[in-house]
Amino acid sequence: MIAAQTTPILTEHVRALRAHFDSVILPLWMGQGFNGVLGLPYESLDAATGKPLPPSRYRAMACARQLYVFSEASGAAAGQHADRLFASLCRVFRNEHGGWLYSVDAEARPLDDTQDLYTHAFVVLACSAYFQRSRNADARKLMLATASAIEARFKTNDGLYHAALSANWLTPLRPPAQNPMMHLTEAYLAAAQVAEPALFAQHLRTLAQGVSQFFVHGPTQCISEALQGTAGNRLEPGHQFEWLSLVHGAAQVFEGLELVETLPRAVQWARAHGVDVQGPGVLASLDESGAVVDGTRRIWAQTEYLRALAVLGDWPALESGLASFRAHFVHDGGWYECLNGQGEVVRADMPSTSPYHLATCLAAMPNVV
Repeated sequence: MIAAQTTPILTEHVRALRAHFDSVILPLWMGQGFNGVLGLPYESLDAATGKPLPPSRYRAMACARQLYVFSEASGAAAGQHADRLFASLCRVFRNEHGGWLYSVDAEARPLDDTQDLYTHAFVVLACSAYFQRSRNADARKLMLATASAIEARFKTNDGLYHAALSANWLTPLRPPAQNPMMHLTEAYLAAAQVAEPALFAQHLRTLAQGVSQFFVHGPTQCISEALQGTAGNRLEPGHQFEWLSLVHGAAQVFEGLELVETLPRAVQWARAHGVDVQGPGVLASLDESGAVVDGTRRIWAQTEYLRALAVLGDWPALESGLASFRAHFVHDGGWYECLNGQGEVVRADMPSTSPYHLATCLAAMPNVV
């Protein structure tokens, strides 16, 4: 699609959201959202004042997400902030077993030494983005080393990945789960842009086949949160949208795989059952029959819905979706993290992890401007 096929209203919504991100959100995290003494982003800010909430921990994943955001942002100040974040990621969170600490305490001392796949995936993603921005060879080396550790340590005999292992890598702590494997997909797609594209494509195809075999719910074609057959399993509409954007953007990698065929049907089901187009947007989770499990509207699910609409080129839905998003979730000092079905704020802080979702959403928007 070209700009002439969009509407002036849609274009204005996109420009306004991008301006808010550039002029409010990025400066917030370079300023009072950043602990300059430790060199780490605070975990969360008060949504009313923008001031940091008292920290009890700092997570490697949160630092990596911020590194990704500032590696992708334009301008010298963003690049310099990315330099600081990369240095802190390496200094604070690298552990003695060749992996990454899950978290450190308020004084940056090791707190949780779990080897967490979700965390490792975001390190790969962030290092890839930072290498593309800075050409720092250490970032590429760290990306490859982390990916190698993931393949050697987390991978199961059936081609899936444990969600978490003990610090010494020897004991599985959590079984394979959809969300870390989705972000590993995202990370490997980014890694393939800077190194070993054939190898990462092979990993990605194996991962996608595992997801189709073990996580796709037959009646809805949705990717479930836990392995199929798990009691109380959930379907999250936001994750169907997120998977679609990832797979759609790498058609050659996933060509011919079952996931390419099932995802459009999953998204259709998610839009029918999990999006309140008259209210504040995408619901958090449903059960496998479509009944609401959690009706909270989380900001990340809204951004993934908008991103998918942009990827699909559904301009009318994107225009109304952006209007609703700006009306419900954006305020002058930042954003609202969670709303209920009546549009009331039910979480009064702004986590350091959420700008990543806004960044990936906005990255899909140039197609409509």
